[in-house]
Amino acid sequence: MSEKVIHVDDGSFKEIVLDSEIPVLVDFWASWCGPCLALAPVIDDIAEEFGKTIKICKLNVDENQKTAMQYGIKGIPTVLFFKGGKVVDQSVGLVPKEHFKEIIGKL
Repeated sequence: MSEKVIHVDDGSFKEIVLDSEIPVLVDFWASWCGPCLALAPVIDDIAEEFGKTIKICKLNVDENQKTAMQYGIKGIPTVLFFKGGKVVDQSVGLVPKEHFKEIIGKL
């Protein structure tokens, strides 16, 4: 896993994600989820490529149900993009790296 990926939880979500000065990508995932595990290398690549301009975070939905419920996460993997503390885009399911690059380009 990339060292640039930040693991967040219910307690640190506000400070790390919502209060961030730069855009944030949050990967909502679980260890038992096959598509989540398949997406992990893509998230790592994005972190290596864009880690200076956007925060890349992961939140385990099993361990942090409060935040997952707050954002209506019903299927995983779900990736939410935050800017200024608000969700500005999202992606659900296993999608290619280019999809994330497009969204990051708009941010």
